[in-house]
Amino acid sequence: MPFALGQRWISDTESDLGLGTVVQVEGRMVTVLFPATGDNRMFSREDAPLTRVIFNPGDVVESHEEWKLTISEVKEQGSIVAYVGTRSDTDEVVELRETLLNHNVRFNKPQDRLFAGQIDRLDRFGVRYRSQLLRHKLATSDILGLQGPRVGLIPHQQWIAHEVGQRFAPRVLLADEVGLGKTIEAGLIIHQQLLTGRAERILIIVPDSLRHQWLVEMLRRFNLKFSVFDEERCVEAYADNDNPFYTEQLVICSMDLLRQKKRLDQAVDADWDLMVVDEAHHLEWSEEAPSRAYRIVEALSDEIPGVLLLTATPDQLGHQSHFARLRLLDPDRFYDYDAFIKEEASYRDVALAADALISHQEFSNQQLSTEAINSLTELLSEKDISSSIKQIQADDIPDEVKQTAREEMLQELLDRHGTGRVLYRNSRASVKGFPKRIFNAYPHAMPEQYVTAARVNAMMSTSRPSTGIAQLELKVKQALSPEKIYQAFDSDNAAWWKFDPRVEWLIEFLKEHRREKVLIIASQAETALSLEEALRTREGIQATVFHEGMSIIERDKAGAYFAQEIAGAQALICSEIGSEGRNFQFASHLVLFDLPLNPDLLEQRIGRLDRIGQENDVQIHLPYLTNTAQEKLMAWYHQGLNAFELTCPSGHVLYKTFAAELLSLLTAADLNSEENTEVLSQLLSDTQDKYKALKQAMEQGRDKLLEINSHGGDKAKELVKRLAARDEDTDLISSVIRLWDIIGVDQEDNGENSIILKPTEHMLYPSYPGLPEDGITVTFDRETALSRDDIALITQEHPIVQTALDLVTSSETGTTSVAILKNKSLPAGTLFLELIYMADASAPKSSQLYRYLPPTPIRVLLDKNGNNLSEKVDYDSFDKQLSAVNRHIGSKLVNASQAIIHPLLPKAQAVAEVELQKLVDTAREEMTTQLTAELSRLEALKAINPNIREDELDYLRDQMQDLRGYIDDCPLQLDSIRLVLVSHA
Repeated sequence: MPFALGQRWISDTESDLGLGTVVQVEGRMVTVLFPATGDNRMFSREDAPLTRVIFNPGDVVESHEEWKLTISEVKEQGSIVAYVGTRSDTDEVVELRETLLNHNVRFNKPQDRLFAGQIDRLDRFGVRYRSQLLRHKLATSDILGLQGPRVGLIPHQQWIAHEVGQRFAPRVLLADEVGLGKTIEAGLIIHQQLLTGRAERILIIVPDSLRHQWLVEMLRRFNLKFSVFDEERCVEAYADNDNPFYTEQLVICSMDLLRQKKRLDQAVDADWDLMVVDEAHHLEWSEEAPSRAYRIVEALSDEIPGVLLLTATPDQLGHQSHFARLRLLDPDRFYDYDAFIKEEASYRDVALAADALISHQEFSNQQLSTEAINSLTELLSEKDISSSIKQIQADDIPDEVKQTAREEMLQELLDRHGTGRVLYRNSRASVKGFPKRIFNAYPHAMPEQYVTAARVNAMMSTSRPSTGIAQLELKVKQALSPEKIYQAFDSDNAAWWKFDPRVEWLIEFLKEHRREKVLIIASQAETALSLEEALRTREGIQATVFHEGMSIIERDKAGAYFAQEIAGAQALICSEIGSEGRNFQFASHLVLFDLPLNPDLLEQRIGRLDRIGQENDVQIHLPYLTNTAQEKLMAWYHQGLNAFELTCPSGHVLYKTFAAELLSLLTAADLNSEENTEVLSQLLSDTQDKYKALKQAMEQGRDKLLEINSHGGDKAKELVKRLAARDEDTDLISSVIRLWDIIGVDQEDNGENSIILKPTEHMLYPSYPGLPEDGITVTFDRETALSRDDIALITQEHPIVQTALDLVTSSETGTTSVAILKNKSLPAGTLFLELIYMADASAPKSSQLYRYLPPTPIRVLLDKNGNNLSEKVDYDSFDKQLSAVNRHIGSKLVNASQAIIHPLLPKAQAVAEVELQKLVDTAREEMTTQLTAELSRLEALKAINPNIREDELDYLRDQMQDLRGYIDDCPLQLDSIRLVLVSHA
């Protein structure tokens, strides 16, 4: 390279250094000073990564004194260049030597970089363009936020997330039965809300035992990094903010933390966008005395726009508490319990009408009955549905037209009636894919030691009243855990497990099933610890415990040890705490060492194994002591509720109904007397009758209506098909792999459809956020990711892909390129100029502008006469014909072509502006059409169904007004430019 003192050069690898000056040329080396930063760099003259800066007539440059000059002539004075032109501040014609140019020159615009000789590799131009296309494709997806999480594509879960996640400030109760995936539904909604900008600050409130589990689930399944807050974390946060909750955007905390008034006040003031409350059935309420937990959530829900409440057992604390949770979501709508009860009574008619439409849909030749038509006409009286009825009933109309009419009417019916917008509840009856439950009971004689302890306990308790329900419940719970009574009266502190026949049975059972995982649940932590000791000391069986006395980390370690296939624990022994929230579906054997008194707790226990995804039948084992409360309670559960082999959503109601008779029987002195035998027989018969009646009522009324709305039907299946098709998108896979290649990420084939990604010292960027130093194992296959917790699922939504796209599109990578087109059908020297413009309007993410006008690439391909060939010559076919040239040759080709290129730039700008206006007009029209229709639909619904909140309508009105301004103010900027010259060589 011909270097001379005073020349101006820029660094190809460190463009942020500004304009450099050659200060020394000696032997094979050249030294360049970069005055803007004060850095000196020494380079080899032969291969220095430097580009000579020479401006052209028409360019505007700035002197070191910061006045500007419009160049009219370029003079060469020896090895130095001088620019002649007009000063913008004085209008006089002056000469400016290149040595006196401003040091802070930056070549940020693609055309400036091209003319300055900063030319990128050909493949980087392609990766940049494809990255812009990928960003556009993701932003315009109407299922944004659903593909990225590492979860199975289960229709009802995806449907609920799709319906709720797209709302402004959703306020809903997720009440699917145990095992149907409420946590996943909540995570999908959270992921959508964050990705679409509808929410930025999220608070999750969970039982203390589930804090760490939620933390891990949010990270492992949804790539969301929450922070767990406890008192210690709050104290530490004072160093950064007076309100500790402002120090993080995504927070998980327990209800116990918020019982402190100070912490609750801080949480209320923390400007959250969305609150999630797990195990919401613990929020007990009565009009006279709401619980402390209920009042905490009420205070927060009054201030936080979005609220998700999660419970598998909405009626666990009674129907009033269920109403109260709906009241938390919308106090204006659910203001009076008696009115709510009356409204529920009308749901049966709606359910029957909906069922008629569904049945007609399943049997397309079946006619709607006159009764069904009359019912539909009455329920949808504010609208004329006669034309829709005619379409459904007609014989000469295509089935797809009939189906559309049925679906539209069904949706209108569900929109206008019931609690469908605020309550989602799927049952196992409506969701397929569950295993069978097989109940196995093992009777054992009552040990004499327990008989004696029970007798002593009864003698000592005679002075205490035991007639109230609460007192009877305490007495029954004691009787259900005879080992506890024995320990209380054993002065020698002898180990009860040495004589308890249930322990003998358990040891033999585990020996017979050594290769299988077994979950054991007992009511008391002390019982769980004693069982572990018995298994370890007597037979050396590998077991671990899980109870409330352990820290969250200790519990997670126990769960991981149990889940470990090789050298892991055969058995996990849980206290009652293990029956809530945890997922142990990799096991198929459940041992109930005792029975809980609450039917919902029994369902929670079984639900640890009986879940979607369980591949085996769930074997439920109950070793029980004969002639005891255990035996009678087992009979009530099994013969009265069928609670072991089927779910029993009405269990809590049935317990409340028969609690007095059941508790009196279980505390009777002689359980096997003839009188008590008759009492039990009658109780079982009455319970079974009531169970059947409640089940029938639920199927005909409110629950059936909810299920129709909650599982999504054919729409949910279609949604899952679309998501599955996205998983099979090979173009995405190849684009992402190519993206990693360009960045310089090491990719090592790991087998099992997986790749190990590792950073290298030669990456295009100094750091790659989200890529660990020791690497990460990834897969594009969902099934592989679901079977291996240590393998990340890569989709376009994964942060590691999003970061890669951001690294490329926010830098100068690929903004310029020069290529050769070898085509003998075109004259040698023919020139093409390919330009990629971006229509990129600025707006808050929460505005949802991306739905209508996301950052959009506009491609323009001009020949030397300024004709736009982009519609005739697509990018891929054109790109495949191009050959790369090195940077120095490319720079020479640019310099030789400048006279042709300069006039083409304004022509390309004019072409792109026409395309921009088309995009703007289309976006404005789509936005107005969609939001006007949605606003009109909700306004019409609000007149009939008070579940529609006024702030939802206000949000849509404001959104439309704001979006018009953002769309009309969309700027156009040149993102990249490529010069292509035809050659026959």
